[in-house]
Amino acid sequence: QVQLVESGGGLVQAGGSLRLSCATSGRTNIVYDMGWYRQAPGKEREFVAAIDWSGGSTRYADSVKGRFTISKDNAKNTVFLQMSSLKPEDTAIYYCNRHPPSDYWGQGTQVTVSS
Repeated sequence: QVQLVESGGGLVQAGGSLRLSCATSGRTNIVYDMGWYRQAPGKEREFVAAIDWSGGSTRYADSVKGRFTISKDNAKNTVFLQMSSLKPEDTAIYYCNRHPPSDYWGQGTQVTVSS
């Protein structure tokens, strides 16, 4: 079974930065395009960023473009999300998954941005 373990979340002031990590099992990180998603309280889960299987192509939601960077380390089976210039509206639980996402979701990591 695929394992997705997100980490790196926390409490940060507006304008600050965080780096999220997603450890994947097997060859998930290599075979599939991967993405980051987030779910804020009372809202549906939404797409944040994606990277193709080779790491050569990325795409971002308009709301995070220019502030977030997705990357991956295939040797470590890990996907990263570098978040800068954080805003209170970035507060959410962040998840990684395949892109498009599979039905399996990890526990996510909480990001809270204070104003």
